Amino acid sequence: MGHPGRHRPLKSSLRDPERPQGAAPLIPDGLDATLVLLRHGQTQFIAEKRFQGQMDGPLTRLGERQSELAGIRLATPHVSPPLPIPDTAPFRIVHSPLGRALRMAEIVAAAMNAAGRAAPPLRPDAGFLEISQGKWEGLKETEIEARFGDTLAGWRRWPSRVHAPGGESLDQVRARVEASLAALLAEMAEGSPRGTLDRDQVLGYSDAAHQSPRWSLVVGHGGVFRVAACALLGLPAEHFWNFDFGLAEITVIEIRAGRAVIRALNLGGHLGSDGATADPETAGNRRGAL
Repeated sequence: MGHPGRHRPLKSSLRDPERPQGAAPLIPDGLDATLVLLRHGQTQFIAEKRFQGQMDGPLTRLGERQSELAGIRLATPHVSPPLPIPDTAPFRIVHSPLGRALRMAEIVAAAMNAAGRAAPPLRPDAGFLEISQGKWEGLKETEIEARFGDTLAGWRRWPSRVHAPGGESLDQVRARVEASLAALLAEMAEGSPRGTLDRDQVLGYSDAAHQSPRWSLVVGHGGVFRVAACALLGLPAEHFWNFDFGLAEITVIEIRAGRAVIRALNLGGHLGSDGATADPETAGNRRGAL
């Protein structure tokens, strides 16, 4: 038998009878932890309704303010209504290398430091780059519909089979996302006690002693977060469009003894606290475009 405080190596198959049903292979056995996914704020591309992909563009003034508000919210998770994350500093802050995600991560880390939470060093990870949209990048939606209408329609209906000309397929994206998630989760598992599923699984009945001691923040993009959600939940790529991630909104995925559970999806109450999304030019554009 292995040491009870150590995690077993990652397995490559869900057929392992010791793994809980619904646990993705990239999650270490018995891991208790929390991942927070935070999409960047509004960019100039989004304000202009252009497909962005891996092209870079600065945050708008609104995007900067959205980032500040998200940072304050994550730095004060205990404020009512509380966020379902540990009331501590994050174990890791990982971000897409693109400038809009880096800037968001910098603003969030500054808010945490100002609140006395000693944010860890920021770490870029190319696995969390936005999906490459090839020839669509930089074009407005109307231009893409005119030039690539059939392909765009296929992407919106069958994302696992159709992608932008010159861009990435979801299989390619998932390979890099899973590698980055697996590495981050393995770090979070190292030296932490193993969790167990032999405890209450229904909210309201949980034992506070089992709350995860570590949480990490990933700052990235809507498209890549859809892929990450599918990977963590063990879902095929066909479920890509079943998830959505709003600009500067907070999603919390708790890992319970190796099984991912969505605790919160697109929390955005912090964005309305001072009218950050009240501008009629931008209020309806919190999703961005894909």
